[in-house]
Amino acid sequence: MTETARPHAALPPGQRGIDFFPRFGRHNGQPPPTVDDHPTVVFGGVLTAPIEIAVDELVGADRRDLDADFHCVAGWSVTGLHWEGAAFADVYRQYVAPALVPGTIVTHVMVRGLDGEHFVAELEDLLADDVLLADRLDGRPLDGDHGAPLRLVNPAQYGYANIKHVCRIDVLAGAPPAGSPQLIDRLLQSHPRARVWEEERHGTLPGWLIRPFYRVIKTFMLAAAKREQVDAGKGA
Repeated sequence: MTETARPHAALPPGQRGIDFFPRFGRHNGQPPPTVDDHPTVVFGGVLTAPIEIAVDELVGADRRDLDADFHCVAGWSVTGLHWEGAAFADVYRQYVAPALVPGTIVTHVMVRGLDGEHFVAELEDLLADDVLLADRLDGRPLDGDHGAPLRLVNPAQYGYANIKHVCRIDVLAGAPPAGSPQLIDRLLQSHPRARVWEEERHGTLPGWLIRPFYRVIKTFMLAAAKREQVDAGKGA
């Protein structure tokens, strides 16, 4: 079954379209993380016991297709991407819900990637119909640039919430306490919901105010990403 994310005639506030889908983030310039030959995802948190499931099993039973746009918090958007994988809601109901500690009410989910990135989402946001755990993009298996072996895809949230290289998912009975972030993390403080149409770019500042800062970052990082793609093409 193919889902289509909520259609809009225009891009979300503050976004501008680009014509390629770059690898973008703090790990640019570094190789993607190494992926095992038989990757798995570990589910933990408020479960009676952790669960480890092979990626192939996780996405193999009831596959979904999703046509959606991708919006980076830095202000660029790529339209018309085609993702394939398993609906997060289906995975949650099949594997997670039966393993919950009795009486527990889950409110948040922490998704972690092999690259060390993580995002804490509200469960409500991840149970939306257009949220996938995707293993394919535009008809091909995910590559290292875009999140192999598995990526969380939520078109309603900025890219930093769409964790790449998913390796662990913890279900929580409340929001975890904030740690002691590095300076760059304080400057780029993520919003707990990161909804693109509400322009929730930053945890404390309004989206329109932070746009110019992100625009500078976007200019330099997109140029670097473009060079990486050109260099990779030369080496192919």
